[in-house]
Amino acid sequence: MKIKNGKNVDMLSGPIFKSLLSMSIPIMIMNVVQNIYSLIDMTILGKYASDTAVGAIGTTATLISLCTGVFIGVSTGANVIVARRIGEGNREKVKKASQSALLFAAFSGIVLLIFGVIFSEFLLKLINCPEGLLKDATLYFKLYFLSTPFMLLYNFSASLLRATGDTKRPMYFLIIGGIVKIIVNYVCIVFFSMSVDGVALATIASNIVACTLSFTAALKSDVLLLHGFKKPKMDFSELKEMLHIGIPTGLQSFAWAFANTMIVSAVNSLGENATTGFSIAGQFDVILYNISMAASYAVIPYVSQNIGAKNIARAKKAVLNGALITVIFGAGFGAIFAIFARELSSIISTTPEVLDYSCQRLVLIASTYFLCGINDVLGGALRGMGRPVIPTVSTFFFLCLIRFPWVLYVFPLFPNITV
Repeated sequence: MKIKNGKNVDMLSGPIFKSLLSMSIPIMIMNVVQNIYSLIDMTILGKYASDTAVGAIGTTATLISLCTGVFIGVSTGANVIVARRIGEGNREKVKKASQSALLFAAFSGIVLLIFGVIFSEFLLKLINCPEGLLKDATLYFKLYFLSTPFMLLYNFSASLLRATGDTKRPMYFLIIGGIVKIIVNYVCIVFFSMSVDGVALATIASNIVACTLSFTAALKSDVLLLHGFKKPKMDFSELKEMLHIGIPTGLQSFAWAFANTMIVSAVNSLGENATTGFSIAGQFDVILYNISMAASYAVIPYVSQNIGAKNIARAKKAVLNGALITVIFGAGFGAIFAIFARELSSIISTTPEVLDYSCQRLVLIASTYFLCGINDVLGGALRGMGRPVIPTVSTFFFLCLIRFPWVLYVFPLFPNITV
């Protein structure tokens, strides 16, 4: 199935490094810009509301990842299967897989909305959310989950577009949504004196805009063959293959988020300043993570398409080139973030105790995050090969399980963020 659309990168021929880089950079920009928008949100909130509001939103971040991770993981499965069908040249299966992915996204979004609204306060209490933050955190959590149907439809639509080699338009759509988010956020907080509810409403507006643009682009794609999504049908054989890739990927995200939740719970026990400082560092932490893992998102469909086309040698070279891109960008930006940790943290807060906590986290994490990016490239390659269990198991044992005895037995002996 030769792709001739100028919006799409040809993954089956041509220079590998150049095409991988052309796919990775839009993904990198897209995710980093999204995080910068969140950073701006937190800055506006800290300036016009309070550090408490910043901490309240920050303490929900890992829980949101915990709740959404499995479903977003299935979008990776959709990316793999659709890319493979494109590589095989099977037009009918491309259509069936694309339809099934979008139907699953809509259903999952509704399930998440109901779950998040009902269990928000219960989940926050489980992670020892400080009492002074609980009311605002619960309000934000509930409002955020009103947007999950739109958030998942965006993620799945963007995954389908990336499967065709189109990584630029999902970037444009997210940037437009982010601009809407900043405008709504500023208006709500500055002119209407809102707090976390204003940030949540801005997030809802942003997700609706990005979802509408991405979903419309997927429907009009000449490669995905959705033809306006008329009378869509769920193909359970295609969905089964997506779930085979996506559920282990989602469980990996869930395990990672659960392990991070353990750490957040421990940090929350140090008080509101620690929670706020940890949350501030988390804004930059996520930016760096998205720089480091961008190449892995490009490697997944690259490997999938070439395996579908039975071009194994090209798939192998794509993995090596993806790791190289990760080292160049991840290690480079990581060094910058570590060196300027205090200056970056002071953008959001000027409270000395909060800045101390933020710097403790940021220096340690930023200097080593490129290793996580390499791990993501290798895991992405395995998922593109149809072997998602291996990265899930390795993440569970080596990146998650070690955190539990550490938090339970080592941290109480030396209760500080560095430990």
